[in-house]
Amino acid sequence: MAKIFTTEITSDNLLSDNPIHQRLFKAYVAAQPFVNGDVLEVGCGEGRGIDLMLPQSASFTAVDKIESALGKLRVKYPSGKFLAMNIPPLGELKDNAYDVLITFQVIEHIEDDELFLKELHRVLKPGGVALVTTPNRKMSLTRNPWHVREYLADELKMLAKKYFTNVEMKGITGNEKVMTYYQENKKSVERITRLDVLNLQHRLPASLLRIPYELMNRWNRNRLQHQDQGLVKDIHHSDYIETDKADEALDLFMICRK
Repeated sequence: MAKIFTTEITSDNLLSDNPIHQRLFKAYVAAQPFVNGDVLEVGCGEGRGIDLMLPQSASFTAVDKIESALGKLRVKYPSGKFLAMNIPPLGELKDNAYDVLITFQVIEHIEDDELFLKELHRVLKPGGVALVTTPNRKMSLTRNPWHVREYLADELKMLAKKYFTNVEMKGITGNEKVMTYYQENKKSVERITRLDVLNLQHRLPASLLRIPYELMNRWNRNRLQHQDQGLVKDIHHSDYIETDKADEALDLFMICRK
C-alpha cells in the first residue's frame, strides 16, 4: 500500500505540516471562481479541496493512484465518482467530458508531461478550463527526489501552449508571515545541505534519496515548529496570495483554456 502522509503529500492533521497544507489548500480557494458544471480532479489524494469544489459542481469525478485514499473518499462523498488509475493516460475518461479540470501538485511527478497535458486537453469540453499548480523551481530549496522535474514559469507555459489555445500563468506567493517561515526553512535546509560536500543530492538516483529526504524533511519541519510554534500554527490560507508575478511565486498557478 502506498504511504499517504509523507512530507511530500502533507497532512492537515500534523501541526508541523500546517504552513505547507495551507499553501496547497490556497490553490483550491483560488480555483473556486472557475468551478462549475462537470468537474474532474486529477490526483485528488486525500481530497484536500473537495469540500470547496463539490457544492459548485454539477458532477464531480476524481482520479488518483492510491486506492485506500479513494475508498475513504467514496464513503465521505457518495455523490462523487472516484477512480483509481495510474496516469497518464486518462484511459477510462471520455473525450470532451468536463467543463473544469483541476490538477494540483501533480505534473512534477509525471514522467511524460507532454502526454499528461495532451490528455488534460482531450477530456476537457471545448471552452473548458484546466487549472494546474506546481512548485516554482526558482523557489525550491533543494532537490526533491519525489519530483521527476520542476518548472520555471516560462517553461511550463510554453509546454502547455503546445496543446491549449490560451494559457495564462499566475502564481501563489505569501505575505510577510509566510515568507518569514520560508526564510527560516531556507536557512535550516542550507545548514543541512552544506554537509553534502559530495553533492550527493544531485548525483544519486532519486530512489536512494527518498528515505533520507523524508527523515530530514520531517525533522526540519518539527524543528521549525518547536522553534516558533506560533508562526507554524498561525499560518492560514489567507496568508497566501494570488499574484500575476509568477516568476516570484512559491507555486505556479496555470490557467489553460481549450
